[in-house]
Amino acid sequence: MYFDDIRIGMTAEIAPAVIEKEKMLDFARTYDNIPLHTDEEYAKTTPFGRLIAPGVMSFMTLWARYLEVDFFGGELLAGRSTKIEWLKPVFADDVLRGTATVTNAVRRNSRNGLVEIAIDAYNQAGELVLTNVTEAIVKCRVL
Repeated sequence: MYFDDIRIGMTAEIAPAVIEKEKMLDFARTYDNIPLHTDEEYAKTTPFGRLIAPGVMSFMTLWARYLEVDFFGGELLAGRSTKIEWLKPVFADDVLRGTATVTNAVRRNSRNGLVEIAIDAYNQAGELVLTNVTEAIVKCRVL
């Protein structure tokens, strides 16, 4: 979708994504190797009472599903920034779903514009577990 076709308020539902325990542990051991993510006995002593998924892994699991929405298709030029806020812990076997909403769109020049997408991610209990704001650079139609 070209920048010219983007409208603030456009939304897309993001298909559910499961936080698989083995993938969670593999990710944690490789990228976020702290006991809260990898040591079940230690995790029992924390306020969470069990292992929690690394935040980036939780986001990226849902992000992969967001990419299936393909808001921009071949008109996406690049990402510019992203900001993630984690609001509640995510656990193994949680099922995350989300909504992506266009929250801003600004033409940069005759060739492209900057589009802001906000993602709200919920667990299977309907609790908001994380939010994300990503800026993408999107092609304009050449007239």
